[in-house]
Amino acid sequence: MSDTILAALTALSIAPAACVTHAKSISQTAWIDSLGALPSGAVPERYRLLKTMVFKPKTAKTDTPIPLLVITDDATQTSTGAIGAHMKLKELRLAAPELLQSTLGATKDDVSPFSVTKSNASNVRVLLDAAVVSSHVLYAVHANSASETLFVPGAAIARYLEDAGAQIETVDLSTLAAAPAAGKPPAKQAVPKSKSDAKIPEAELIGITVRKDGDFPEWYQQVLRKGDMLDYYDVSGCYILKPLSFYVWECIQHFFDTEIKKIGVQNCYFPLFVSSDVLEKEKDHIEGFAPEVAWVTRAGKSELEKPVAIRPTSETVMYPYYARWIQSHRDLPLKLNQWNSVVRWEFKHPQPFLRTREFLWQEGHTAHLTRAAADEEVLYILELYRRVYEELLALPVVPGVKSEKEKFAGGLYTTTVEGYVPTTGRGIQGGTSHSLGQNFSRMFDIAVQDPKATDETRGTPQGRLFVWQNSWGLSTRTIGVMVMVHGDDKGLVLPPRVASTQVVLVPCGLGVKIAQDVKDGVNEACADIAKQLSDVGLRTHADLRDNYNPGFKFNHWELRGVPLRLEIGPKDLANKTMVAVRRDTGEKTDLEMDSLERTVPALLDAIHKDMYQRADAEFRAHRKVVTNWDEFTKTLNAKNHVIIPWCEEEACEDQIKDRSARTVAEDEAQDERAPSMGAKSLCIPFAQHEYPSIEGKQCPQCGKHAKRWTMFGRSY
Repeated sequence: MSDTILAALTALSIAPAACVTHAKSISQTAWIDSLGALPSGAVPERYRLLKTMVFKPKTAKTDTPIPLLVITDDATQTSTGAIGAHMKLKELRLAAPELLQSTLGATKDDVSPFSVTKSNASNVRVLLDAAVVSSHVLYAVHANSASETLFVPGAAIARYLEDAGAQIETVDLSTLAAAPAAGKPPAKQAVPKSKSDAKIPEAELIGITVRKDGDFPEWYQQVLRKGDMLDYYDVSGCYILKPLSFYVWECIQHFFDTEIKKIGVQNCYFPLFVSSDVLEKEKDHIEGFAPEVAWVTRAGKSELEKPVAIRPTSETVMYPYYARWIQSHRDLPLKLNQWNSVVRWEFKHPQPFLRTREFLWQEGHTAHLTRAAADEEVLYILELYRRVYEELLALPVVPGVKSEKEKFAGGLYTTTVEGYVPTTGRGIQGGTSHSLGQNFSRMFDIAVQDPKATDETRGTPQGRLFVWQNSWGLSTRTIGVMVMVHGDDKGLVLPPRVASTQVVLVPCGLGVKIAQDVKDGVNEACADIAKQLSDVGLRTHADLRDNYNPGFKFNHWELRGVPLRLEIGPKDLANKTMVAVRRDTGEKTDLEMDSLERTVPALLDAIHKDMYQRADAEFRAHRKVVTNWDEFTKTLNAKNHVIIPWCEEEACEDQIKDRSARTVAEDEAQDERAPSMGAKSLCIPFAQHEYPSIEGKQCPQCGKHAKRWTMFGRSY
């Protein structure tokens, strides 16, 4: 615990109710979990989290920005626009990490009122919520570290800031948040308006406690945990994939593995350790991954003579051996694939499936004699990725090529399939297939004698041909996208083709007044039908638990996303019918027992088709063509992807990102673990024919001649 902070509080006769050290917490949810994991009695029984936000106002280029520190209760709804209007500050945006460090010596994860000291108080302005000062509850406050927390009254926070000499203004932020900005009509509020409004009444009894469109980050975490998809591990950023989610990955593995073997790809495995000499051999490549590389520096108590990296990807692991194995053009093509895990030590907010420090993927690495053969394979693999999303996960994607700025480090070009999460309006990279050209083969000397070499060049350097290489990868990120797009307020909604249980049978109407032989008959019918459907290849389960009522079972399986529920009661059994309930729509249909082998598979296919069509219609509705800059950011802020005629220059791409950056409003269902950012190029779509002729079009950002229509958006 910071001795400086404790000394300052002691000088003011303030004794914290508790001072604790815990797991590093880089989000409010993780903070609650970390405090809850401490032994009983370590923290006070009742407390609230303090929320600290730091904003940078718009200033002249020559002026030094003075950040605004906003301190309030975590549950208080705030409006950036209203705060800016009250403080007479223009265009408030969340302060960049560099500004936080230079003014307060803090990061966005650990900044708190205690970041203000007597030496830096003149560098900031403070807006303090009056409700915090007047409250008698204890507040949990970071002590300049995301792994340390003090518990103090709100009034003590005000006394500390005053003693430090901070420039403080106290205001009731809940009232301020309700007031419109000066000179502007009241803005339309998103529904629900706050995280408290996002709560689902009595949801503790049924599972998910918040609405998807009200508190999306918390909804996502709950759906994964309560839907039995994963569990948290004791290493931050790492997660346990439980059978329900791993089955989805197995379905993807089976489909993709079958298809790549049709073109001669073979599976193999290389070690996960990489020597520093090999990893650093390809400069452009390692620079793209350097911040995320994890290093092993000791074994037991001994320091390693040279550190060993854990692979972030396997180009530099595999290619020295390709140089050994490929000695002649007759050894080509060489097509290898690995199903493995990689480690990228993200320092951003970890997010299950989307941004994790270890994740599962496949990575293919191939070598070809000609560029034409390599190019053909790049597109074949990308088409498989599209099919994974559309045919297995019922998710639409846009295939295209990445810009030069966004392509794979060290590659020639990168193709991609790009997805979309409607609730947040963010894009997500679904899978990439890279042409590496001859960049890596030159670096690792993977060359063969050119079969077309002349007598004069044969056996000389001029007669050698560096091979053309590809790499391609698809990861468990696919699972996160599926959950985000299809899930609802009841939990998971699984596409039938990747659901470990496609059909669940639930006996109903078996109250205490029903004769035991009738109950036995209904249960036997459920078991028999489950076997009948299993025999025709459907993954079916009969829930015959007698200690739970049908309502509990309905909620149990809805939470886990089972696509189809079949309900059978005594009357249904007598009539040889049953009620089929779709998970995706809740629609109920009567089915004849005699034709289930035909009707149930057809219904599952209809569910997949409808799920895809709904998601595709929403994605298409949020891809907007824009040809002038005035409409760009406004369209982007409406949770759209923006299609513009673009010049394809890197400097222009940087300017688009800077000009379109904004602070996310507090009342939006945005993902706080994917901070607000400007738009970046997602891809240059292959389907250019879907847009008007590019002839004569100008880039709306810089005015230069446009080359192709390009999709921009905010992304994970």
